[in-house]
Amino acid sequence: MSVLIVLMLLFAALIYAPQWWVKQVMRRHAAELPDMPGTGGELAQHLIERFKLDGIRVEMTEENNDHFDPEAQMVRLSPSNFNGRSLTAVAIAAHEVGHAIQFHRREPIFERRARYIPLAIKIQRSGSMALWLAPLFGLLSRSPVAMLLPILISAALHIVGALTYLIVLPEEWDASFEKALPILEEGYLPPEHLPAARQVLTAAALTYFAAALSSLLSLGYLLLVLRR
Repeated sequence: MSVLIVLMLLFAALIYAPQWWVKQVMRRHAAELPDMPGTGGELAQHLIERFKLDGIRVEMTEENNDHFDPEAQMVRLSPSNFNGRSLTAVAIAAHEVGHAIQFHRREPIFERRARYIPLAIKIQRSGSMALWLAPLFGLLSRSPVAMLLPILISAALHIVGALTYLIVLPEEWDASFEKALPILEEGYLPPEHLPAARQVLTAAALTYFAAALSSLLSLGYLLLVLRR
């Protein structure tokens, strides 16, 4: 059993490493820069006007929930990025506007996001629900074997959900490095800040990838349940 616990801990560390790295990058470059000409929210509004993204607006949302909402046609930035004058704030604002540009131009790559992200969320929620139903199945049937089916279903749904998140990785990469970075290189950031901005944009592009990996941690838990 001790070997299994060690393997589980190593598995958890491996799975959470990308999420930890993403958060560390965002935090490392979140310091306010007095010479930054504007906030993340102001940059987002400026870029929307510059690229004539008619109908798209900017608003503040809860912390750590920066995203572009295609249904509301809204670039949503967390308070620290909406009001902040940091590299993280500027890079994240440019990244989310990159998604807005994809949407406004009706780029095929954006269709993946609109189609698969809601699907991935539903699949993972269904997987979690199936896992919670496993003890109920065992209790009602008074058979541990009855728990196996919902656990297997949950495992399959988590795998499918993780793979679904990975489908949108090219779209995230495009928003960072085909949209946001070329914009920032036009003079919105001085050359000495561009390497750090690339790190933030990389973290932004890998956010869904990190979430997909973390969802696989549930599989480790399922394996532990099955072993018991």
